[in-house]
Amino acid sequence: MRPAELVAWPLTSDSNSPAFWIGTNFHLMQSIGEPYLSVGDSQFNLHSSSLISVRSRELETSPVWIESVWVDDDYTVFGWYHTERLVCGDQLSWPRIGAAVSYDGGESFQDLGIVLEAPGQPDCSAANGYFAGGNGDFTVLRDSAGEYFYFYFSAYSGDTTSQGIAVARMAFADRFWPAGQVWKFQHNSFSQPGLGGDVTPVFPAATSWSSDAPDALWGPSLHWNSYLGQYVMLMSRSCCSIGWPTEGTYISFNSNLGNPSGWTAPRKILDAPYAGWYPQVLGLEPGSTDRSAGQVARFYTGGTSEWEIVFSGGNAAEASSPRETGLPSYKTPLNAQPVGSRK
Repeated sequence: MRPAELVAWPLTSDSNSPAFWIGTNFHLMQSIGEPYLSVGDSQFNLHSSSLISVRSRELETSPVWIESVWVDDDYTVFGWYHTERLVCGDQLSWPRIGAAVSYDGGESFQDLGIVLEAPGQPDCSAANGYFAGGNGDFTVLRDSAGEYFYFYFSAYSGDTTSQGIAVARMAFADRFWPAGQVWKFQHNSFSQPGLGGDVTPVFPAATSWSSDAPDALWGPSLHWNSYLGQYVMLMSRSCCSIGWPTEGTYISFNSNLGNPSGWTAPRKILDAPYAGWYPQVLGLEPGSTDRSAGQVARFYTGGTSEWEIVFSGGNAAEASSPRETGLPSYKTPLNAQPVGSRK
């Protein structure tokens, strides 16, 4: 991690913020209970005048955070969202994960339904200050073979051994009809239904989210790193009091999205107070997004970047992450000037 000149996006990001290209236009989605779209020529030059709501009529019954996207060959944009239902006398929320599709470049979405939901009922005794359980705070990536979308998400329900960073998958061919087609990983197989199924966490919680002092990794952000030839996962660690305080930002590596046991032991890369919610990277290579990066990338939390993240020991594999369409043919300048500041 090395300090860099401040970059501040138009809004605060209260979730992972997915990015995509259509032609030479860079698109960024930021959410804070409602998703918005900014467009520019790079991550360093986003025009707030282009900021528009991408919340569709089908999603207006509850708050929505779009946290991952995929762009198809015909520029159809698939989005996956975190949504929350108030429970326990409107004191806590029950997060779920849904799917949506856009036919106008991300300006509006059609809801495709909820695809991931925790088993059981809300725990109204939960003392973390936010959630009574649920599944949310996630990233979706397509594997190198192009066969599956993998959902790495935060599991807040059940006993402590069922909480933490979990994983599910859906066949790429089912992307237009995803409801009931997502399967959670438990006991060495993707055998549990996305709606109500149990999980075996990749990184289990140390202390339950239902306590007033939870200790767990959450909010995974993943990308394919072409320099390393591996997938990289960034996570926040909340510890160890009410209010979701961040203890640090952690990193893990894996060459295979479909092998949950292949992730390396998480290592801290940033301490509080520099570590915030929703750590993610955006690559600097041509066509890079939050899902792809090289040796040097911008590191963001909450919609601002004051750091670059630099990887070493690269040994790029022959297999690469599937390339999305709509990517530019030029390189984003490394000396591009940041926009705005909220400091």
